[in-house]
Amino acid sequence: MSRDQRKNIFIIGMDEANLRTLEAVPDAEDHRLHPLLDIKELQEDATTVDELLTRARAVLDAHEGSIDAIVGYWDFPVSTLVPLLSQEYGTTSTSLESVVKCEHKYWCRLEQQKVIDEYPRFGMVDLQSDDPQPPEGMSFPMWVKPALAYSSELAFGVSDMAEFRAAVAEIRDGIARVGKPFEAILDRLELPPEMAGVGGQVCLAEEAMTGIQVAVEGYVHKGEVTVYGVLDSINYPDSSSFLRHQYPSTLPAPVIQRLHEVSERTMRQIGMESCTFSIEFFYDPKTADVSLLEINPRHSQSHAEMFAFVDGVPNHHRMFQLALGGDPAVRPGGGPYRVAAKWYYRWFGEGRVHQVPTAEDIAAIERDIPGVHIDMVPSEGQRLSSVRAQDSYSYEVAHIFTGGDDEADLRRKFDQCVAALGLSFDETEPGGRGLNSA
Repeated sequence: MSRDQRKNIFIIGMDEANLRTLEAVPDAEDHRLHPLLDIKELQEDATTVDELLTRARAVLDAHEGSIDAIVGYWDFPVSTLVPLLSQEYGTTSTSLESVVKCEHKYWCRLEQQKVIDEYPRFGMVDLQSDDPQPPEGMSFPMWVKPALAYSSELAFGVSDMAEFRAAVAEIRDGIARVGKPFEAILDRLELPPEMAGVGGQVCLAEEAMTGIQVAVEGYVHKGEVTVYGVLDSINYPDSSSFLRHQYPSTLPAPVIQRLHEVSERTMRQIGMESCTFSIEFFYDPKTADVSLLEINPRHSQSHAEMFAFVDGVPNHHRMFQLALGGDPAVRPGGGPYRVAAKWYYRWFGEGRVHQVPTAEDIAAIERDIPGVHIDMVPSEGQRLSSVRAQDSYSYEVAHIFTGGDDEADLRRKFDQCVAALGLSFDETEPGGRGLNSA
């Protein structure tokens, strides 16, 4: 294909960390990738959705040439900007309503109730009450969270009323940051009667789920729901924070088949089309119960490296193909490794990070340890609590991707990378503790 025939793909929030895998799709030479808005203005600046749309339109309108696809791989507001802009510029995307049904955790539970039984008991919590209470009929332990949040931000596991009230107080203070702009999106939709008056600044309580956490990745193409990958999600010991995602899953085949079936019924009900998705589940091997945790109505950019290691193709390929109206199917197992993992190197306490390696240092580590890729999260001397979109219990320091022959190989490479990074931390609050290896 000549240069002037390449497809112009605009990526909302395109970042350096994903550029390598975005450019590694099979037909990369047929694409021209264009950044559309940056991460800072999307996630950190106090900017309304309308302001973001105005900025995006200015870039798109100034473009000389075709606009063939508009995609994104971040949570709100990117997940909603994609269908809004796609509708305006005539590109392929799922509907805004289908995205919001997933993003709004309460609305999503109402939709799940209509077609599946695999979800926890849930209900809304009155943030305005002087004496907030768990929803009637629910018992501890439970999770308390906003209807919309980034990366488990403001999500708290609580085991008694004291912890419940403390979590509600913190959510009440912080919910407007994302909830208020989300209400502007809700105003664009004709909401069903069960969502009347609910709004975007809503607190949700859900009974805690137990077992093995697992992620299902899939897409909807021409009305057909396809699951193309199931990944195990392993936490740090005695923690709700991810240690790693591992692909492919080690769960028994009948369990994986059930995950496929529940995912397909749910996504048909949601009404997505021409879009990738990711669904998080719990599987309890003691009871054989499956329970749906949440649906991410966007592309899982953080898993691209794992699919490249095992299947030979980053999952970005599916996102591009769907947005261009093509067939997103990929034959599994074509990569150089049998298994792969994304590891979360975390620090469990406040502090500043030091001796952060340079890009040249990281490249040297990747040459010395075949089958690894490292993305640093904080910068030199940065206070960990200033890093955006962290969970409520830990701070991500680095993402380490490993491909290997088996799980032991993955673990060995992770430990080698942590040792080679040689990070140090200044603890600025008492009680901080680091968990540096698996």
